[in-house]
Amino acid sequence: MNKPNAVSAAPVSDQHARSHQGTPDRYICPASTIFDLAAVSAELSTAVNQLQSEKEVRAAAVDVLARARATGRAAIADAFRAQPFASRAATQSYSWLTDQIVKLVLMVATDRLHPLPNPTEGEKLSLIAVGGYGRGEMAPESDVDLLFLTPYKMTPWAESVIESMLYMLWDLKLKVGHASRTVKDCVRLAREDYTIRTSLVEYRHIAGDVALAKRLGKRLWEDLFKSTAAEFIEAKLEERGERHRKQGGQRYVVEPNVKEGKGGLRDLQSLYWISKYIYDVKEASELVGLGVFTAEEFDTFVTAADFLWAVRCHMHLITNRATDQLTFDLQVEVADAMGYTDHGGRRAVEHFMQAYFRQANRVGELTRIFLTALEATHTKPEPMLVRLLGRRKKAKAPYAIKQNRLTIADEDGFFADKLNMLRIFEEALRTGTLLHPDAMRLIAAHLELIDEDLRQNREARRIFLDLLLKHGNPERALRRMNELGVLDAFIPEFAPIVAMMQFNMYHHYTVDEHTIQCISNLAQIERKELIEELPVASGILERGLNRKVLYVALLLHDIGKGQDEDHSIFGAQIARKVAPRLGLSKKDCATVEWLIRYHLLMSDVAQKRDISEPRTVRGFAKAVKSVERLDLLTVLTVCDIRGVGPGTWNNWKAVLIRNLYKATKSALQNGLEDLNRDTREAEAKRALRAAIADWPAKDIKTEISRHYGPYWQGMPLDSHVTFAKLLRDISDDEMRIDLMLDADRDATRTCFAMVDHPGLFSRMTGALALVGANIVDASSYTSKDGYATAVFWIQDNDGNPYEESRLPRLRQMIAKTLRGEVVARDALVSKDKIKKRERAFKVQTNITFDNDGSEIYTIIEVESRDRPGLLYDLTRTLANNYVYIATAVIATYGEQVVDTFYVKDMVGLKFHSDTKRAALERKLREAIAQGAERANK
Repeated sequence: MNKPNAVSAAPVSDQHARSHQGTPDRYICPASTIFDLAAVSAELSTAVNQLQSEKEVRAAAVDVLARARATGRAAIADAFRAQPFASRAATQSYSWLTDQIVKLVLMVATDRLHPLPNPTEGEKLSLIAVGGYGRGEMAPESDVDLLFLTPYKMTPWAESVIESMLYMLWDLKLKVGHASRTVKDCVRLAREDYTIRTSLVEYRHIAGDVALAKRLGKRLWEDLFKSTAAEFIEAKLEERGERHRKQGGQRYVVEPNVKEGKGGLRDLQSLYWISKYIYDVKEASELVGLGVFTAEEFDTFVTAADFLWAVRCHMHLITNRATDQLTFDLQVEVADAMGYTDHGGRRAVEHFMQAYFRQANRVGELTRIFLTALEATHTKPEPMLVRLLGRRKKAKAPYAIKQNRLTIADEDGFFADKLNMLRIFEEALRTGTLLHPDAMRLIAAHLELIDEDLRQNREARRIFLDLLLKHGNPERALRRMNELGVLDAFIPEFAPIVAMMQFNMYHHYTVDEHTIQCISNLAQIERKELIEELPVASGILERGLNRKVLYVALLLHDIGKGQDEDHSIFGAQIARKVAPRLGLSKKDCATVEWLIRYHLLMSDVAQKRDISEPRTVRGFAKAVKSVERLDLLTVLTVCDIRGVGPGTWNNWKAVLIRNLYKATKSALQNGLEDLNRDTREAEAKRALRAAIADWPAKDIKTEISRHYGPYWQGMPLDSHVTFAKLLRDISDDEMRIDLMLDADRDATRTCFAMVDHPGLFSRMTGALALVGANIVDASSYTSKDGYATAVFWIQDNDGNPYEESRLPRLRQMIAKTLRGEVVARDALVSKDKIKKRERAFKVQTNITFDNDGSEIYTIIEVESRDRPGLLYDLTRTLANNYVYIATAVIATYGEQVVDTFYVKDMVGLKFHSDTKRAALERKLREAIAQGAERANK
């Protein structure tokens, strides 16, 4: 390895190196527009020439330089907004502008404030840029990291110069990170601290003594870098892993950190730090000559860096601060700044984020290639487990195991048969190895071999379906196929959803990653890893079902997303073409198509309808038609919800799905006529009699006879028992509340019993909203003797039941509100707010009336933008219009909520009149609009 040039700009490309030679055309606008050095220097001399005190000189210098800096920054920003992807020129421009400011500040400090006509050897000072500034890349609000380098111990003169410089730089509002060290200090501290060592890897001399800067470079190389490459790599990789864990561990998190997240700028910079440390490259392009990257891969490096820097620069300009978290609200503004537009049924922000995630994926590919190249040269050790096992698996020709990864040993033999483009993934699963980057490179470079002939090939279909069905870990093969472009080459219809973001708070992943997560969940159930968590789905798979249909349906269930039309309908149409191409029989194709067309049906019915309503189950059973389809749809639904993201699946949803499955299966097996209100009422009364058998006969008779039919059909036995206790000997002026953890539903059950009066249900929702409770389900009934019995299942803001210690305060606040001591409408004003980062989401309000879904109620379904006071506003509006609410079912999907109300009019009838329905809808929309306006202030 050649000895490095001691003073290097550490650029990330040849263009960087040229920029720091002052070539004006490398900047985003002419250098003189950014900073006219001659004019500013002349103005600076005039301003400070006649001044005597240090304070006055500093103030005058800062005044001149602040105006020059503001002008330069404005020129760069304007030019960048006009060329929103020209990040390389923009970051170089900001760095060059900073150089000019820092140099002039040094000149004022040394020539005007602390002149030293005859400096001794120990009174030399070299000004060094380190970190990102040293690399010559600066976003608008980046820190300015400076090293004040001295040959020996700090002299009084150097201390004075540094102090004066820092005062001026701080007054200029520069965010300065600084250190004052000798060459010896730098080497010693860099040996002890990897952060310091990393910053020195890309140092750059700005001004002052050049020989001193060269000496630093020589000492760092000879005394440190040359002999510590392996430990530096280990440290950087450990740091990278920890950084990823803190950022969520996934490349496709919905609010990525552009700098620190997986696939972000820091990953690209880590590649550069390591390569500079090992290979002594001054420019990233030198890695091509060293065989680390191909020319095409280096182009990917540059493209990814340019895109990510463009995003980061726009974020800084929009927020006027050093922002790296690409929050939801910023995503919309950055997409607009970069010129993305709404089209093809998708918002501009979704197109932008798809481009972002594709670049993040490419950064991941580069990282894998680079790290494996290091292992090949033994610079980076193989993983510890591999070294300990020491066992090498045998691979079939034309493959070989290299560095414990599957690679292509015979390229001619491999490409002689196009089927090998798929077989290699099967071989990787068979041997339990990952693909070697050399193999990945070859596959990615020959995707044209996956043509229509291959897609129609029977053996190709067999291999692909076996990857899904026969190796126990389809996720690994699918993810690698997706990253390399093989999946969308084999199924072209899959291409539009690759890296496609759904701009909402509900989905945690891109559509393709969500699909792979769903299949991963199915594989886990099949491997019997989720028996306790998913007893129903696990039982279905244990009994057996058509696995091929289920896996193909999951693979294609969201393939229709991103279009103007309903993705379930469009996806079913796509499946009609893809499923036969994958070799499925006519019957299986029809089942796959049905599953995709109705893949949201079970989730919607379970979460948006009252399952205790017989007509709900009857309607669902008629749609499903058979237990076979019910089994398939249930497992698909469970995998789909779990694949949305961590925490999306919970006990509440599990109970809803489980109850709907059991009720529907019973109906399909025993006949739909068994589903009737009289049967349910009789069973509920019989169960309660048994539960309170130790009560006096008179009290039992009073309790059994005091409720109307819907009360018995709408609640489980434990709630009936609780209300029986609450109502026993209750007086007209009493209000009784029972709070209990319902572990089966991951919620706190809240039961109220008191004399009924108009609007009481609304006051209850207001009381719960005031304490910050999220209502997930609610039912309210009035007894024959005039008592209201209402039950709410509530969760805190994290989607968990309330801890025992919080229940007394919860009870106290609810009681105060119900007694009228706190007026919910007034108290909610300050709480009913939408967070700034969440205001970018748009949810259209839809209100529907359904008189067929229930035998005795009209079902009003309100789909709108969620906010803390929405449910209260809706129930208050219904109460003010004399609407009786029997049941409220709440389904929340991120920022979207669907509130479903089972209601009657004031005389106990359904809303059959079109005029009444239209008037009620208008008032509900007005309440939603007024509340939204208030919440966004």
